[in-house]
Amino acid sequence: MRHPSFRIIGSILFAVVALGLAALGGNSKLQEQWIASPATFQPGIATHETWADPQDALHVANASEISAGIETASSAPPTRSSFMANWESIIAAQGYLLDVSTNDSFSDYVDGYHDLDVGNVKGRVVTGLNSGTTYYYRVRAYTSSGPGSYSQTMPATTVPTTGLNINATFDGSITANPNAAAIEAMINQAISIYESLFRDPLTIEIRFRYATTAPNGTPLPQGAVSQSITAIYMAPWNLYISELSADATTSNDNLAIASLPGSALSTNIVAASANARVVGGDAPPVMFANGTVGPGGPYDGIVTLNSSIPFQFTRPVDASNFDAQRVVEHEMDEVMGLGSRLGRPGNDLHPQDLFSWSSPGNRNISTSGTRYFSINGGATNIVNFNQNPDGDLGDWFSEQCPQTHPYVQNAFACAGQYSDISATSPEGINLDVIGYDLAQTSHTSLGNISTRSFVQTGEHMMIGGFIVQGSGPKRVIIRAIGPELTQYGITNVLDNPRLELHNGSGALIATNDNWQTTILGGIITSNQVSDIQNSGHAPTAASESAIVANLQPGNYTAILSGVNGTTGVALVEVYDLAPAASSSLGNVSTRSFVQTDSNVMIGGFIVQDSGPKRVIVRAIGPELTQYGTPDALANPGLELHNGSGALIATNDNWQTTILGGIITSNQVSDIQNSGRAPTAASESAIIANLQPGNYTAIVRGVSNTVGVALVEVYDLD
Repeated sequence: MRHPSFRIIGSILFAVVALGLAALGGNSKLQEQWIASPATFQPGIATHETWADPQDALHVANASEISAGIETASSAPPTRSSFMANWESIIAAQGYLLDVSTNDSFSDYVDGYHDLDVGNVKGRVVTGLNSGTTYYYRVRAYTSSGPGSYSQTMPATTVPTTGLNINATFDGSITANPNAAAIEAMINQAISIYESLFRDPLTIEIRFRYATTAPNGTPLPQGAVSQSITAIYMAPWNLYISELSADATTSNDNLAIASLPGSALSTNIVAASANARVVGGDAPPVMFANGTVGPGGPYDGIVTLNSSIPFQFTRPVDASNFDAQRVVEHEMDEVMGLGSRLGRPGNDLHPQDLFSWSSPGNRNISTSGTRYFSINGGATNIVNFNQNPDGDLGDWFSEQCPQTHPYVQNAFACAGQYSDISATSPEGINLDVIGYDLAQTSHTSLGNISTRSFVQTGEHMMIGGFIVQGSGPKRVIIRAIGPELTQYGITNVLDNPRLELHNGSGALIATNDNWQTTILGGIITSNQVSDIQNSGHAPTAASESAIVANLQPGNYTAILSGVNGTTGVALVEVYDLAPAASSSLGNVSTRSFVQTDSNVMIGGFIVQDSGPKRVIVRAIGPELTQYGTPDALANPGLELHNGSGALIATNDNWQTTILGGIITSNQVSDIQNSGRAPTAASESAIIANLQPGNYTAIVRGVSNTVGVALVEVYDLD
């Protein structure tokens, strides 16, 4: 539903955000101008630019375009409104004329694509198309003597699914560039990622440029890697919050909405035009090609890559070049609605500011102290915000180059590094909770599994099991964490955890000790450091371990031990990196030695997607003896907590139901009928219908007994 009151309050605003250099991390200057007018459709202007350190050893040309070598255009997938047309080059050709039609007889043409002179390139992204439609294209080379014969007719089909549609317009600064095909393919590759991630039936109009000047002709300053100009609307606090709450459909949304304040933190919310529309607002594109705004402006925003910067349009990226796709994704995030009010005039919050915290339960929307992005009331720090006034205060904190976490939205970009947005990256989660909806599987599933326990040696190592179920492979990252736990007050951590991954037959298929050093073998055939960094889940300590794997459906076991027989508290985790895939994680378990106090066994899991999930959670001890496990925990007790830490269910001896929380009736029959009843009466079990969100299962010995136990979560749907 669209609301007229979302249109204009006082004025339309548009913000300019520049992503700056941090090749060696240096001093920067920030210049900002804001001219506000109360007249309708008279814009205010916020210009944000970041400068490179004058002493930066990286040479960046000043206001002149770099003459880069011609790159071969990468294979770009089609999107819902575009495809990449490619053809072989003809000797002596001076350029090519492109035809596009909806039929192979070319009895009619797509508007603007009849004898379109695309220059002397070998490819062109065709935009402004309909989804799920087959198109046909052909080219004719021309020389000084005139055009030649037509090429073979080639078909291309746009993506048929419904969902987010980012319609790209390429400025003449791109289409006239010798690297046009590579630049357009790179942008289309970025767009295809967003369209695969988000399912909102929304069209976002973005104009892309490759120039040394802003859209109004003002030279971009030396050191500015890129610039985005975004049309922005203001809406009353209650209206925006109401629309955002009504839009909640994912597990991220449910957590985030629960953390919203009970009273207004500002009079209005300032939202990008696309962001306002995605939650139901009447906020059409209003930006013209020169960066001005007004009725009839066709764009939501304009993205400019600074052509004086050494960009690379294909991957992998050379050490001396900046990854153009990462920068494009950063600026697209800005046009879609990421960013903070900090560094801009006025006190009205931006949507992202709703999820800015300094500690659990304590908000921070200021430039002092710690500030981080969290969707559960500050309990989980997803990523720190940048507090360096030389950078965009709505971006992420950036380490010195090379960055351990080269996220798309880092305030400062590094040469030679690249990454993409994903469903589990900070950018993907942030866009999800400000109104966009991540694509979901057709059913509710378990995901992002973790267990913390005291790791010993031999039979007392920590062993985590999980199942990939469904019809296709599942991309996951498995982590063994130790030193990182100290920031949460955990003592006696395992300093150097080692990780092994075994398949259902018990064969070792991957191993790691120190995530920054890949161990080749089994299913690991190439260096994984960049994949781990780009996953958004790189460990914080070099001694911790991680494995990224594409796993076929089946049973898997992760074994966590201490290097050289060391012991301590550690965490084994499995993160789902492809929640929209045709497979899912299920039936998760961890075996470890359960002690007392902070050394009990703590298992965490997430119910993801939009509906409830029926599960049985078990705490197993005596049953392990039949498998040759010594020192089994004779009487394991079980607690189930929700994402806020509240105790919602408990059990000690599964044949005796403990009523309370979400347990309102006797569960013995349900447990027996599940097919997962424990074999020993002293073991514990809870059946629960869980709404999407985070959950924690705690296993401890009754009367402070210790021993080896197993915590399990079975999917009963």
